[in-house]
Amino acid sequence: MTRASEDDERQARDADPGRDSAPRRTYLAAERTYLAWLRTGLTSIGIALAVGRLIPALIDASQAAFAVLGIGYGLLGGFLIVYAAVSARRIRRALDEDRPLPSDWAAILTTTVGALVLAAITMVMLVAEI
Repeated sequence: MTRASEDDERQARDADPGRDSAPRRTYLAAERTYLAWLRTGLTSIGIALAVGRLIPALIDASQAAFAVLGIGYGLLGGFLIVYAAVSARRIRRALDEDRPLPSDWAAILTTTVGALVLAAITMVMLVAEI
């Protein structure tokens, strides 16, 4: 079968109104989840820059402590970006093989605790510097 005929066959299946669209919706939901994790990781890296460089300049504080905190946010952002790719691949495999979707509780718990700790430390440092 040629590439063109495979594409034609796929389009015909997709155009079929009786075709079950649940797998398609699940795949698209997984794509949106991947993009959300990616955006959150990039945002965390932006926060790392703000905490590590901008806040100390604005409040005339010691840059060393805020730099360490910024590194924490940067590490969180890096983890989120890598996790987004790994999770998307695992979900895609599960969908392709018609298996149950993998659980993400460990990553969700890790990122939640990490983000809460970083947020609490940031607030304490800001209050202590004012």
